[in-house]
Amino acid sequence: MSTEDQVARRSGRRARKGFGRLRIAGAAVAALAVTWTGAQVWAAQSPADAAGSPPVPTLDWSDCQGGFQCANAQVPLDYRDPEGKTITLAVIRKQAPDASKRKGTLFMQPGGPGNSGVDFVRNNYTDLPAAMRDGFDVFGYDVRGVGRSSQVQCWDDPTYTQAVTNAKGVPGPDAYEPAVKQAADFDQACQANSGEILPYVGTAYVARDIDLLRQALGEDQLTYYGRSFGSYIGTVYAAMFPDRVRALVLDGAYDPQHYTNQPYAYDRPQYLALDGAMSRFLDWCKADQATCGFGGDDPRGAFQKLKADLDANPVTTASGGKANGYTLVYRLMFNINEGKVIWPSLGEALAKAQARDNTSFLLRPPSPASFDFLNPNVAVECVDKDYPSDPARLKREVTTNARLAPLLGPAMAYGPPTYDHQHATACVQWTGEHTSRYDGSFRAKGSAPILVLGTTGDPDTPYKDAVALSRQLDNGRLVTFKAEGHTAFGRSACATDAVVNYLVDLKVPARGTTCADETQPPSKTPTTAPSGTTLGELLNGVNDRLEKVGRVR
Repeated sequence: MSTEDQVARRSGRRARKGFGRLRIAGAAVAALAVTWTGAQVWAAQSPADAAGSPPVPTLDWSDCQGGFQCANAQVPLDYRDPEGKTITLAVIRKQAPDASKRKGTLFMQPGGPGNSGVDFVRNNYTDLPAAMRDGFDVFGYDVRGVGRSSQVQCWDDPTYTQAVTNAKGVPGPDAYEPAVKQAADFDQACQANSGEILPYVGTAYVARDIDLLRQALGEDQLTYYGRSFGSYIGTVYAAMFPDRVRALVLDGAYDPQHYTNQPYAYDRPQYLALDGAMSRFLDWCKADQATCGFGGDDPRGAFQKLKADLDANPVTTASGGKANGYTLVYRLMFNINEGKVIWPSLGEALAKAQARDNTSFLLRPPSPASFDFLNPNVAVECVDKDYPSDPARLKREVTTNARLAPLLGPAMAYGPPTYDHQHATACVQWTGEHTSRYDGSFRAKGSAPILVLGTTGDPDTPYKDAVALSRQLDNGRLVTFKAEGHTAFGRSACATDAVVNYLVDLKVPARGTTCADETQPPSKTPTTAPSGTTLGELLNGVNDRLEKVGRVR
């Protein structure tokens, strides 16, 4: 386990310690029968309909090393009872070096759901452009149910380890029913271990938390950068509090209507985008064998064979675990987010896997730190999303997704509950309340201009989603990054400049702004990140969910 992984692991354990008051006895909830009946959905109230105004939290800042200050914020567990039971949110900031030049507070929100906003700020602060560090106090926090803020627990580490070890890169023809049963077991574990908090981890309540934190920081309006799932959080905030927006950047944006109200329509494009990115990488591999070094004249066929070979004969890892075809798919799903700059590294890692060399970073099984991310990732989306409670449709949609995305799709579709687009089997069977979900509208009528960034070859949040969001917003402005990889800020000097000019000076980019400055594949595997990019997996070892914004100044 790398140093970073150990840190993430310890922070996850700290998150779970001391919040027992938010858990209920497992036996009572474990007795819940898993059915196909949709749980009751509570519509998210508008601010005017809220049951009274909750108290603004007091932030008692203390030094937490490196020039950062940390605090805890008490906010309502359930906003329908604003003065009732509370939940503690961990927050962090680094103040602008010159108070006379300070413009306010910049909220930084990572992707997920499940990534720590505290770690996001701490890990990325020095890589932010100087104008952002000079102009703002940079602020982040762990949203409810994540990290140090009462982290959601579903499966424990041994159960998750067994599930991902037994999963296959090439599932057999009878994989669907076991996947549904496994997802039901995951749901029951969520209710047993975190049932008291689960109804309240949805994004409508996260947006309300942000508005209280904004007030606690003395800000009249919100200045915000959110990437990936952080873009959806920002979208909901703008929809609920449009007049409180100063500047919002939504990078790697979601189509919010599809995400929350038509989730099957959200899932399929993500399957296709991920497989499309993998396909383009394999095409490059065939065209540039001298750099890629994997698969000869048929990298696609070699990849499909490698998955099956690893399933049949897993590789023993340095720690004594097992890496199979599913391990390979899981690692590729995240690492391909880095864009073209990582393609030579992926080729080298695939060749090592083919040679059964366990030093390949694609043969590192999901770690306990990953599980700390995956548990809330599934749970939050099951609260946010409204899947139809039709088992026949579930089977039709899941099997179709696997068929249409043959490179990486089957392993995800029939694997255990892990990441984003394969949550349907768990979420259709979810028995908990959806008290804190937000279902629209997403117009943010009357807001200041909102900047939406979309990357044309994004494997995680398809470009079409950014286009859709920019059109749904009454005052959205789209910047397009023509590139492979996930998100744009920090990976493109052009896009980064657009973000900085907007956040700092409120200069909105011209309509139709397009950036095309992606770093091309190097001629050999790099050992450090080229300017404007970050090799997240290579830099950070097995902690594959450490969010990086890039190194563009």
